[in-house]
Amino acid sequence: MSAFIQQLPALIGVMIGALGSYLAVVRSDQARFLRERTARWEERRLAVYADYARSLKKTVTLTYRVASHLGADPHPHPLSLAAAEPLLAEAAVARDPSGEALIMLGSTEAVEKARLWVAVVLEMERFVRAERREPQAWQTLLAQQRAAREGYYAAVRSDLELRPGHAARVPLPSVPPA
Repeated sequence: MSAFIQQLPALIGVMIGALGSYLAVVRSDQARFLRERTARWEERRLAVYADYARSLKKTVTLTYRVASHLGADPHPHPLSLAAAEPLLAEAAVARDPSGEALIMLGSTEAVEKARLWVAVVLEMERFVRAERREPQAWQTLLAQQRAAREGYYAAVRSDLELRPGHAARVPLPSVPPA
């Protein structure tokens, strides 16, 4: 028995070392799991944000083209409203699922900024559907759309903890009055 008592401190040391090693591995695995899960969700949110922006930009581009046909925008590829109608409907249908995904996964601020952006885009769509030929009013809408888009992208970058990005302001040629 005295041999057992002499070996007891070594045995306790081995047990403490094994327990410590086990706890270190468990904590390391938990930390890795949390990092991987966070990265997966960030990737999903980025994909949702990009899909929504892409679906909204389809409508924006179509309204540019119709406004160009009406003489209100300098877009180089004009498109008549009749030709754009099915494309606008398709863009609206494609926007709905990406909007739902945005509501589900997006931050409160990004969703709010997306709502502001889509409201301006819908106003642009109403403008061209009414076949308005007012370059100044169209330019005002364009400025509002760009500001709303910039706000959305800033909210997305903030949510994903990215650096501030480019405002994408490219000077466009002016449209001569009709």
